[in-house]
Amino acid sequence: MTSVPGRRSSTFTRLLRHGFTDPSAAGRLLDLPELASVRADPVLLEALGATADPDLALRALVRLAEAQEPGERQILLDTVITAKPLRDRLLGVLGASEALGDHLARHPRDWQALVTYEATDLHPGVPEFERMLDEVVDPDSLRVAYRRALLSIAARDVCGTTDVSEVAAELADLATATLRAALALARAEAPADAAQCRLAVVAMGKCGGHELNYVSDVDVIFVGEPVDGVEETKAVQAAARLAAHMMRICSDTTVEGTIWPVDANLRPEGRNGPLVRTLSSHLAYYQRWAKTWEFQALLKARPVAGDPALGAEYVEAVSPLVWQAADRENFVADVQKMRRRVVATIPVDRVDREIKLGPGGLRDVEFAVQLLQLVHGRGDSSLRSGSTLEALSALADGGYVGRADAAQLDEAYRFLRAMEHRIQLYRLHRTHLVPEDEADLRRLGRSLGLRTDPVTELNRAWRRHASVVRRLHEKLFYRPLLDAVAQLAPGERRLSAKAAVIRLEALGYADPAAALRHLEALSSGVSRKAAIQRTLLPVLLGWFADSADPDAGLLGFRQVSDALGKTPWYLRLLRDEGAAAENLARVLSAGRLAPDLLMRAPEAVAILGDPEGLKPRSREHLEQEVLAAVRRAPDAETAVAVTRGVRRRELFRTAAADLIGSYGTEENPAEPDPGALVDRVGPAVTDLNAATISGALRAAVRERWGDTLPTRFAVIGMGRFGGHELSYGSDADVLFVHEPREGVGDEEAARAANAVVTEVRRLLQLPTADPPLLIDADLRPEGKSGPLVRTLKSYAAYYRRWSAVWESQALLRAEPMAGDADLGRDFIAMIDPLRYPAEGIGDDAVREIRRLKARMETERIPRGADPTLHAKLGRGGLSDVEWTVQLTQLRHGWAEPGLRTTSTREALAAACAAGLIGHEEARTLDEAWVLATRVRNAVMLVRGRPADTFPSAPRELAAVGRYLGYEPGHVGDMLDDYRRITRRARAVVEELFYGAAGWRPAVRGGVPNRPMTHSR
Repeated sequence: MTSVPGRRSSTFTRLLRHGFTDPSAAGRLLDLPELASVRADPVLLEALGATADPDLALRALVRLAEAQEPGERQILLDTVITAKPLRDRLLGVLGASEALGDHLARHPRDWQALVTYEATDLHPGVPEFERMLDEVVDPDSLRVAYRRALLSIAARDVCGTTDVSEVAAELADLATATLRAALALARAEAPADAAQCRLAVVAMGKCGGHELNYVSDVDVIFVGEPVDGVEETKAVQAAARLAAHMMRICSDTTVEGTIWPVDANLRPEGRNGPLVRTLSSHLAYYQRWAKTWEFQALLKARPVAGDPALGAEYVEAVSPLVWQAADRENFVADVQKMRRRVVATIPVDRVDREIKLGPGGLRDVEFAVQLLQLVHGRGDSSLRSGSTLEALSALADGGYVGRADAAQLDEAYRFLRAMEHRIQLYRLHRTHLVPEDEADLRRLGRSLGLRTDPVTELNRAWRRHASVVRRLHEKLFYRPLLDAVAQLAPGERRLSAKAAVIRLEALGYADPAAALRHLEALSSGVSRKAAIQRTLLPVLLGWFADSADPDAGLLGFRQVSDALGKTPWYLRLLRDEGAAAENLARVLSAGRLAPDLLMRAPEAVAILGDPEGLKPRSREHLEQEVLAAVRRAPDAETAVAVTRGVRRRELFRTAAADLIGSYGTEENPAEPDPGALVDRVGPAVTDLNAATISGALRAAVRERWGDTLPTRFAVIGMGRFGGHELSYGSDADVLFVHEPREGVGDEEAARAANAVVTEVRRLLQLPTADPPLLIDADLRPEGKSGPLVRTLKSYAAYYRRWSAVWESQALLRAEPMAGDADLGRDFIAMIDPLRYPAEGIGDDAVREIRRLKARMETERIPRGADPTLHAKLGRGGLSDVEWTVQLTQLRHGWAEPGLRTTSTREALAAACAAGLIGHEEARTLDEAWVLATRVRNAVMLVRGRPADTFPSAPRELAAVGRYLGYEPGHVGDMLDDYRRITRRARAVVEELFYGAAGWRPAVRGGVPNRPMTHSR
């Protein structure tokens, strides 16, 4: 396009205006002699400018013209200028697909396949595609003919002659014709094999569903049977050779490229199973061994090649099994777990660009639709389509999905599929990643008709449609349940009550009739409350169904809503605070403890919507609140009732944070470090119990003595309380110490100290709606036979004269918790030489500790309990780890300051750092201790009462598993893992505690019972 000086800018500008991004290069291409006859024709520039990528289209047109024979080049160019249908088709393809441009340059006459414009060309089916492949004589000619047929499909696609579902159906029909041609080639090369067997090729996946991509694995299953007179084994072997040859024809890469891989991994046993099976072998596998996902895959099974009668027999035989899949245990959980697993396998740097597998992608729609098909297709054959869009339409027609939701999902799915098609069409590569390069995004946007600002418009539309899918794909299951009970919009087709019960059963509800009654109570009517509930419930029901006890979650939500439904802030909190609703769903459906705490004061639900609300309050903060409440209260009982209310609220905060951290949410995944969860719960419960005791102590003193007790008084935490390792159900192990004030006699001081102890214990155990705090002082000198409270001198005298080694061990956990801080410090200074004796404890003391531990192992585990699953006293459990660590402290604490801690984990880490315990041994002990602690926490959260063993009820056991991070159906794995981890820990205990020589005491009578009480 040579121009005189001054006209250069005019040509440059015109090319820019027509969408060229490199006008200089385009100008040079237009100046080539091959385009001399058409370069000045404005029709050409207009047509190029209408393509997705004018630069690409022009380069490909020049290559195509160069490849023509001299006499045929002008025919091509004249046809491009004069025949608009051909011009739009050809240039449209050249501007959208570099790969098809390459094909045309290699096969320059194939452009003529786009010239005809008959009615049959608009919507070809399998017969038309078979005719296109009629002249195939070898694999390479099949590849060429396949690309020629693909060229015609792409041309109709980019011109808008066919919509995305028609394109996908045409691609599936072309795949069918191609499989038939490839099988014919394989048969022709191995006539002996062909004569021995009947072979049917059954399409699966997108090909089976009549919704194939441009570039996709074609999933198939092979069924083989012998012909009369041939032994079955030989026939199956012959069929396998034919099938393998057919796969190679389609999958091999030559100078003509490849067609697509044929993937037979959906067959029984996957790649480990035989390539071809007989029909009876298929059925035997599906009836006995198949997993849920295999029935989901069979939903799209469609015979496409080989023996049509055998293929039809196969589909007819497996179809009843497909529609019984929803009756399987954990059916919905299995399907949803598979979806989560798919997302989890996407590399983090790609998940935001994954149009197929990422959140809000195509797979979300497909999984949701297939799940609803399998649940309701049992009784409604209209839902049994292999096509996602057809099935979605049928679900809407039947009332199984809301019409508005179905329409939005249909639009989003079509847009995402169109994006996927155009991404793959460019280079005919199998990819589902949205490109990052600006030029690629521009071409993609223009190919979808976005011309003003293609990149911005594309990103906006993509994110909008993905957001719709993300929002709807879970709600799709649950919104029709509300429509079934809310009785709104007369004339709208609704889910029947029977279908609603079926769906709730499939989603894991044990009492679907009761669940429907709760839904009706929550969502019926025209009030603002009911309207907001109808918006919230579809999402909440999904979160409930993701738990071990959906029924409890829904019941709890109804109870909280009944209590707070008229409170303006409650529904606003759930509606507007994104995390609050999900947090509430997790808490209500995870067990009994947290809901019980919440029901006593439902306003605590506000904690769940505050970003800072789940963080534990410090002891100083709690004591300030408690002591201020005590000052305002008219009497001690009122004061402690308020104090216990604060404790209940804080227990709920701690339990809620623990559950949410263990389960994770959509925005925040589960805490990966279980030790971090344990380290939050123990100190939090310890601090709030310490603050509660401080409040009760202040209230008791104030009631009888005013501001000052006649004796200084301190509460020393022991056991798990002193170690900051309390679980939800732990008592508070304490020692009480007092010291008479100046001028106060010993007897008066002792009476006052004993009175205040009695009153504190009474106040903390009064029957109220709040959980009691049990005070256990059995670790005091002389145990239950000794005085409840002693002076500092009395303690010192006892320990100096009578102390046993087990008491030194128990004092390792002593730490002041309430009362006179100076007296608490004096007590600690007095006991330090006992628990960290100079040069460590002697050999006799070590033997005594070992003897006590051995006796505890044989006598204290409850009769009938499984010692391999007892978290406290069982093999490798809490006691094993703690006694091992405490023995190390008693022996080396005098020399290693890091060992002078009441915390098991801190002492274990210090022992490892000092080289007293090997790194691997320390890790093994720590892992077992954390796991056993979490098991105790889980049991309390799930059952609402403490226990040291796994629950026996299946639903409770499943809930413990979910808390510990196990998916539904994997409680066996949980128990196996617990036994494995604690078995390893026990081996370390054998080495470190009992000694390498395998020391074992002969447990005899005469060992006092009292020492057995200190491992708490």
